[in-house]
Amino acid sequence: MTDSKQAISVNDRLRSLVGNQTSLLSIVFIVLAIVFSLTSQGKFMSVGVASTVLTDWGAFILLAVGQTLVVISGGIDLSVGATVSLSTVTAGWVMVNGLGLDATIKGSDAWGPIALAGLVAILTGLAVGAVNATLINYFKIVPFIATLSTFGAAAGFAIIISGGMPLQGPQDFSLINPIRIPGIDPKVFDTGLFSPMVLLMAVVATIVGLFLHKSKFGLYTYAIGSNAFAARAAGINVKRHTAKIYLVSGALAGLAGFYAYVRLGGGSPTSGTGMELYAIAATVIGGASLMGGVGRMWGTALGTLILFTVQSGLLMSGIAPNWKQIVVAILIAAAVAVQTLQSKNGVR
Repeated sequence: MTDSKQAISVNDRLRSLVGNQTSLLSIVFIVLAIVFSLTSQGKFMSVGVASTVLTDWGAFILLAVGQTLVVISGGIDLSVGATVSLSTVTAGWVMVNGLGLDATIKGSDAWGPIALAGLVAILTGLAVGAVNATLINYFKIVPFIATLSTFGAAAGFAIIISGGMPLQGPQDFSLINPIRIPGIDPKVFDTGLFSPMVLLMAVVATIVGLFLHKSKFGLYTYAIGSNAFAARAAGINVKRHTAKIYLVSGALAGLAGFYAYVRLGGGSPTSGTGMELYAIAATVIGGASLMGGVGRMWGTALGTLILFTVQSGLLMSGIAPNWKQIVVAILIAAAVAVQTLQSKNGVR
């Protein structure tokens, strides 16, 4: 009888662990860090590598956050990568061709133009989000096809506007370089972990996460993803809220384009290539269900961090970069399998 009770207790604990996506992701992250540290002879566990992981994380986290909102609502946004390319190119075009500024403007003198570039990038993202919302709400095109169309259009416009070449504008790479404590020699103790831009991305992601989990905006998003018909019957304006979600996703992609502008020192038509796939991967790994109605922003943040931990870990361990895609595919399959198991156990 005691053995039976112990077996039941163990099963309950395992079910509880499987049902807690954050715990699972934390364990996966710790295991990956240990494995990569061992395979890289300890080089992986360094401030420099952690800073690189966080810099890559900052480039993708806003796309993943926007994608999480869309997926929870029962949709999909394939246009975010192309929106990054278009927004960063548009910002570069305004700087170079519109205002006649170039890369000779550097440091604090570039802050004004860089802020303007950020505004242009966000407005460009909002424009793409508005097109997505219009196609979905008024032309009744399913999100997959609607955002696939804007993906192609945005990628094409990015090439047309830039002529297929980078547009180098005003720059200040201190915004993307790690912040170090003055007076401490990095060779003795490296304090550089976060850059100002990574911190900005983290703050924006946190704010959006709070809106998702603590406001009516989030409540409506979950309701629409769970059952759009019931949400409409409850008095929720589904069209208007869906429009808001795609506008937010577009704006976040535009802000990610601004991040790319600062990181590259200008606009590049290829800066967002393939980013939409990683945004979807991070969202799924983070626990969001592509069926809608399920997802947590904290899980998405961890999922994005795991993706780039894998990327840097494979590189530091001397493993061919092509293996990265295989590992990511395994992580996605495992995340979906966990979701299925959670569903069978009644965990949502």
